[in-house]
Amino acid sequence: MWGFYFNELMNSLPFFLKGLWMTVAVSGLSLIAGTILGFICGIIRASGNKFLRYIIGAWVDLIRGTPFLVQVFIIFFILPGVGIELEAFPAAVIALTNLAASFICEIVAGGILAVPTGQREAATASGLSAYQQLRYIIMPQAMRTILPPLVGQYVLLVKNSSVVSAIGVVDITRVGWLTVQRVPEGIMVFGLVGILYFVICYPLINLSNFLERRMTVVSTRL
Repeated sequence: MWGFYFNELMNSLPFFLKGLWMTVAVSGLSLIAGTILGFICGIIRASGNKFLRYIIGAWVDLIRGTPFLVQVFIIFFILPGVGIELEAFPAAVIALTNLAASFICEIVAGGILAVPTGQREAATASGLSAYQQLRYIIMPQAMRTILPPLVGQYVLLVKNSSVVSAIGVVDITRVGWLTVQRVPEGIMVFGLVGILYFVICYPLINLSNFLERRMTVVSTRL
């Protein structure tokens, strides 16, 4: 019987590969958009504008303090009640982008604030504009602090993408739930699901570890 189920699972492999592609597509788009939005919000959050810092801080606390599944349901099920109807795919991308941006915002803000105040004062004394200070002085130093946790956040986002299967996105997790109804060997089916997520996340984990070691060496030399 186990051999029969294994053969059935192998026959479903093309379906799993389509789910793998969907997971990569949803995660990839969300990572790009979330990184851009997160950096913008992080720079503002580390600035001296108290009003914008408060608004962004409230948004970050709200997103980080509520279950991601609830956020997905609000975007997909509640927004149509106010006239905003989204298909499952764009709803998933928006929800994941919002989640990624909130965490990346804090990572970027923390990295910027970790740059010694003396660096800013020296840049100001040199006559550099705020943009020039950010581009040439602050961000190059802040990136040493930002990069390792940023890549680690990418790994978490890929794993969080499994939640969007709840609204019908046919990602790896959704394919697993559909397959287990026909191949009732949960360990076998979701073992394959776990392997496919690992295939996506493992290179990112290695990149995060590499960056952490690299930045540690650089900091030691400095």
